[in-house]
Amino acid sequence: MAKDRCAHPELHAHGAAAYVRAVEAACRERRLNLTPIRAEALRRIAEAGKPVKAYELLELMRGGPGASAPPTVYRALEFLLSHGFIHRLASINAFLACHHPAAGHVVPILICERCEQAQELEDESLAAGLRAMAEAQGFQPRSAYLEMLGVCARCAGGAA
Repeated sequence: MAKDRCAHPELHAHGAAAYVRAVEAACRERRLNLTPIRAEALRRIAEAGKPVKAYELLELMRGGPGASAPPTVYRALEFLLSHGFIHRLASINAFLACHHPAAGHVVPILICERCEQAQELEDESLAAGLRAMAEAQGFQPRSAYLEMLGVCARCAGGAA
């Protein structure tokens, strides 16, 4: 996908191993229980390098201790989502590792309909603007998912 324009490079986790370490550190700091199954789900999502559907994650985790049951995997996903370590891509019903696992945020995500690669855009002003517009209407936002479907530069034949 296109080059990353990271608004907070000091918080950005590069690569699956660094990402898992960042989440482990955030869990220690926040006193969260990153169980072995949660850690395995996190590692598998990070290693995929693209959005992972729940049934794909279940298959990747099959054979691991306690991870063969769908409810176990779904509980791990719920934990990771609720603490901002992964994003749920509602439009394709998949999960993506968050580039900034130490700091929760709402960012637009570009999703390629051909290769299903996804990219976080670093534009905090867009999320803040949407929140302000909602609040101006008396709406109290609880969460937001900003997704844009289309075709990435690689799939379109161009360079980013």
